Amino acid sequence: MQYLYPLLAVLIWSGNTVVSKQAAGAIAPIEIGFLRWVLAVLLVTPVLLPAVWRNREAIRGHAGQILVLGVLGMVVYQSCAYFAAAYTTATHMGIILTLSPLVVLGICVGLLGQVLTAGGAIGSVLAFAGVVLVISEGHPASLLDQGINRGDLLMLLACLAYAAYNILLKRWAMPRVPSWQLLYLQMVVAMFAQLPFYLASPKVGLNADNWYLVAYAGTMASIVATWMWMTAVAKLGPSRSIMFFNLTPLLTALIASAWAKEQLHSYLWIGGAMTILGVLLAELWKTPLRRARDTAGRAA
Repeated sequence: MQYLYPLLAVLIWSGNTVVSKQAAGAIAPIEIGFLRWVLAVLLVTPVLLPAVWRNREAIRGHAGQILVLGVLGMVVYQSCAYFAAAYTTATHMGIILTLSPLVVLGICVGLLGQVLTAGGAIGSVLAFAGVVLVISEGHPASLLDQGINRGDLLMLLACLAYAAYNILLKRWAMPRVPSWQLLYLQMVVAMFAQLPFYLASPKVGLNADNWYLVAYAGTMASIVATWMWMTAVAKLGPSRSIMFFNLTPLLTALIASAWAKEQLHSYLWIGGAMTILGVLLAELWKTPLRRARDTAGRAA
């Protein structure tokens, strides 16, 4: 039963990746990015605001951390995805997001002193090769001539923001702030952080072609999936939960194919499989790299 939390969260977010792609042209990126949080805040405020007010003393001590988490996870990450959707496919977006666990690993090893494992080293190289295959559309050499398209570059930035968010969420433990209250406060941060950009940007407005995209993003992706993910992290831990993120490329590709009629090229399957395998190696092969080298040396 506990595995349903991360599985359903990833399924909903995979659907939201396709929603982001469908939103391109139907509604401005800043517009859907702001309206989704307005909708989410309006829906949960009657239930959560009284508890947040009663817990205001505990919350005040974490105000700066909550602000950073809201900006990273709810503003930078989501906004990059909406802008990226105008330049790349939903399938590309899903596969690139699978790099998030490896970015977490890189930050932990490079900045936080975590021991690099053999699986982490080999898996990182394999996953990176898979993403290169995808963003080059099966022709890696073309990147030397053409570079990376801006949509894929924005998704890499989104991936970095989400990785930083997960690391900080784990390190900044807030035992006196329940998960629902923490989620609500991050939503409020996201709403107010994007308000100036929303007011200053041109608007399409809600209509028959985009209202359901805002509704899905503001309810399923913003409230339901995020609560399920936070519950999964609490029950399973971040490292076990993040493994379910490996399903993102497959689920996104299947949803995009069925809903958005995106064509599934062979390089997508190969690159996606390489990325998933790389992440699995990093998660499951825990032998420290130095020890693996010593064992290989003795065997030789």
